[in-house]
Amino acid sequence: MIADIAPLEALDSTSCRRTATGVRPASAPLSSLERLPTWAICVPLALHWLWWALRYRSLTLPTVANPGITAGGLVGEGKTDYFRAMGAGCHAATAPWCVLEHSTQLSDTELQAMLDAHDLSFPLVVKPDLGMCGHGVRKVKSLAELSSYLARFPADVAVVVQAYLAARGEAGIFYARSRLEATGRVIGIALRSFPKVIGDGHRTLAELIDGNARVCRVRSASHAPDFDPAYIPAAGEEVRLSLIGSTRVGGLYEDGARLLTPRLAATIDAMAQDIAGFHFGRFDVRYETEDDLAQGTFTIMEVNGAGSEAIEAWDPRFSLWQAFTLILRKQRLLFRISAENRTAGARPIGITMLIRYFVRQRRLLRQYPPSS
Repeated sequence: MIADIAPLEALDSTSCRRTATGVRPASAPLSSLERLPTWAICVPLALHWLWWALRYRSLTLPTVANPGITAGGLVGEGKTDYFRAMGAGCHAATAPWCVLEHSTQLSDTELQAMLDAHDLSFPLVVKPDLGMCGHGVRKVKSLAELSSYLARFPADVAVVVQAYLAARGEAGIFYARSRLEATGRVIGIALRSFPKVIGDGHRTLAELIDGNARVCRVRSASHAPDFDPAYIPAAGEEVRLSLIGSTRVGGLYEDGARLLTPRLAATIDAMAQDIAGFHFGRFDVRYETEDDLAQGTFTIMEVNGAGSEAIEAWDPRFSLWQAFTLILRKQRLLFRISAENRTAGARPIGITMLIRYFVRQRRLLRQYPPSS
């Protein structure tokens, strides 16, 4: 049994009260973690990792958290690793997709034929098979835009083309299952809000962005959002600034523990058990309303494994202590599940291979076209 897995209702949710609309305001402050330099987050996590690595006698033990997935999903795996491991039920709940091997140069006619074969039509979302934090993820509206994206893409990694989901809500649902238990549990829900501003009828988008400590991050070398900075939105008009909801571009993460229901937990467990060898990771989903999500009505965008972050810890309403408690609890659980899989015969990869995966992934992130 996994002692560290507890129902979300049992977690500290005093800061998870719902706003009147169920959506956090665009001007939400930076979280305690966002205010820290990167090293101040990484050092305690690395020390905690080292402690559990010594205890379990393996620095790379989490690479067997999900046997059959490259490095257990810790680093270096592709989105298609999970897609191809899905059974019929989980596949049906996932947004339609196809994969393009960039080494094969396709004409517009061939591209269109591939899209037709997978019942895909514009607009579409294109993203690296090997990626993280929304790097390289763009919305394309035509064959010309798709071809332009592919022309800028590095040659040694595949591209995932997926149906664009217009649903308003996005969430990351964290799941864990012990090999010793028949069912797993949802151990975290993070609601993502896309970077946005509210117009006042006077200021341009550029001015509104400059005046917002969160969404000013939407300007970066790795991100090219599709909006006119000179546009003046009307008073009260909401303008979404990015396709992706990552905090690196000004998105907001909110703890969604309040939405966990038996129906949602059972739905996620069924999906997870329909992925071969899946024990630990996060489902990134889109949904229309919070009630839909609570009732298990959503569409899966992608699945992430052992390297998934406890992104709900970035909720501005969590103290630094609460945030690190969430992250470290999941890291501890990751080692425990991985140890069970090792006992069952799975073998962690070596440190040299893990470093190779990490270096390649970081190199590729710098080469992808900017996200939108």
